[in-house]
Amino acid sequence: MPQPRRRTQDARPRWGLRVATSLSVLVLGASGVGHAVVNSVDSGIDRVDPFKDMKDRPDESKGMNLLLVGTDGRDKITPEQKRLYHLGGAPCHCTDTIMIVHLSDDRSRASVVSLPRDSYAEAPEHIDESTGKHHNMHPIKINAAYAEGGPALAVRTVEHMTGVKIDHYLEVDFTSFMKTVDVLGGVDVCTARPLKDTYTGLDLPVGTSSLTGGQALQYVRSRHIDGAADLGRMQRQQRFLASLIAKASSNGVLLNPVKFRQVTGAMLGSVRADKGFGAEQLLALAEAMRGFTPASSEFTSVPIGQISFPVKGIGSTVKWDEAKSKKLFQLLRDDKPLAPHRPKQPKATPVDVSPQQIRVQVYNGTASDGLGARVDKELHATGFRTTGTSAPSLAHGVRRTFIEYDPGWDRSATSLAAALPGAELRPVKGLGRTLKVTAGSDFKKVVRVRAEDAYQGEFGAVTGDQVVCP
Repeated sequence: MPQPRRRTQDARPRWGLRVATSLSVLVLGASGVGHAVVNSVDSGIDRVDPFKDMKDRPDESKGMNLLLVGTDGRDKITPEQKRLYHLGGAPCHCTDTIMIVHLSDDRSRASVVSLPRDSYAEAPEHIDESTGKHHNMHPIKINAAYAEGGPALAVRTVEHMTGVKIDHYLEVDFTSFMKTVDVLGGVDVCTARPLKDTYTGLDLPVGTSSLTGGQALQYVRSRHIDGAADLGRMQRQQRFLASLIAKASSNGVLLNPVKFRQVTGAMLGSVRADKGFGAEQLLALAEAMRGFTPASSEFTSVPIGQISFPVKGIGSTVKWDEAKSKKLFQLLRDDKPLAPHRPKQPKATPVDVSPQQIRVQVYNGTASDGLGARVDKELHATGFRTTGTSAPSLAHGVRRTFIEYDPGWDRSATSLAAALPGAELRPVKGLGRTLKVTAGSDFKKVVRVRAEDAYQGEFGAVTGDQVVCP
């Protein structure tokens, strides 16, 4: 299997996150060429009508709400792709990914809320698309609504469960996803620990990797990496979405009419959208969103109340936290931000364990007065729980900074080492949970780090500038 390309140490980062259709499409739309390109893309989209004959819908809300679904389209990919990217088996004709994308009324913010595929839901009364059989309202896993009633039932079920009125519908399958990533030249992702999933074939090292379309599909599909299962997969999907947008908007792709046509053609060639989501709407939306910044996008998942909620005839489902989810969707309807306001922070390297959970004692292993206090102060400034005092080390003339740690706290040690580039890790059995740093003459500075999936506010929402690589 082809290995993901590692970004070299001197490569310049490309992360200037903006919404992909902002300034670029605006520039295109300002000219006849822009309209021609967008109109040609518009004409190639497969259209559906998920809102036909819908009644008793939620009230209108400020801003625009788009339902973005990713479908299992493995029946459209080649045998070679199936072998390389572990896509065997029959397609489930269901929605693997379900997201509500809310664009604020003033177009200054985009909020993305992921809905777990196994969420307990109640499907409204409908006609089964495949059998023509009439169904009364009944319990269902939310990703099965699409299989029973197509886009229309998917939209109706999401509206029924959230109380959020959906304005537009966009459906992406495996093929369009892989082609889009490949036309962009790959997309970078970063990880604080190795990611391996034998079910999808994903195998990523620590650090930053550039993924091809197939490898990106493995990344966003993997849910057998750890105990987080589908919840962990949703977090990776959100990080990847932020990175995909950043790549598309940072290398001139969207300002070049020819490249723009290639990218949008790859993405929209096997996409389905509602009839009202056309070229004029895209251009008007782009113009309104030209003031977007990296912190303008925010990502979260619907709050979970019960991770394994048994339902007769369906099996184990994910039950939402009724009070918290109700509050979350009310914020969407009221056009309010989900992530807490915070001052702009400098870029930080993602680590597996939050610095706030790591206890550190610093020692000075040199004859340089004040070095230990300096290291303690800098580690504390990036979040580590230092003692606030340093002590002279029994080892004198230390050249290379080293970290002593109990093997039971190896993840914490690795996270601390990321803040001290070049430091040597030395396991010491029985040391306990406090890690010991002995500063050597090679010490230059502490590098800022952050937890890869740090909890942010009541809904765990993070902004786009927090989830892309530094």
